[in-house]
Amino acid sequence: MANVETSLKESMTSIEGALGVALVDYTSGMALGTLGGGKDLDLAVAAAGNTDVIRAKTRTMEHLGLTDDIDDILITLGTQYHLIRLLKGRGGNGLFLYLVLDKNNANLAMARHQLKRIEVDLEL
Repeated sequence: MANVETSLKESMTSIEGALGVALVDYTSGMALGTLGGGKDLDLAVAAAGNTDVIRAKTRTMEHLGLTDDIDDILITLGTQYHLIRLLKGRGGNGLFLYLVLDKNNANLAMARHQLKRIEVDLEL
């Protein structure tokens, strides 16, 4: 089992093309931990904004009568992938991992696989 800091560090080092990662509480929109980012990538602002994305998708699923769970949400930009993975494990309700990847240096399938593995090892 890994704590939040260790999990964020592992995300940045084991996922090729990682630019930033955050653990976010989507009930409040607050980042519980961040690593990476920079002047062009404010992870606290991104955490709050992506909370709205999750809330909107959840509402839409409710209106459609869908009872399935969201595994992850992918937002593809011109130069980046933004991956939102909702946590399902013990204590993970209301939390998500947010990962930003450099589109030119990332393998999206491997990043999704690694993020899932990191989620399993994360101890909250």
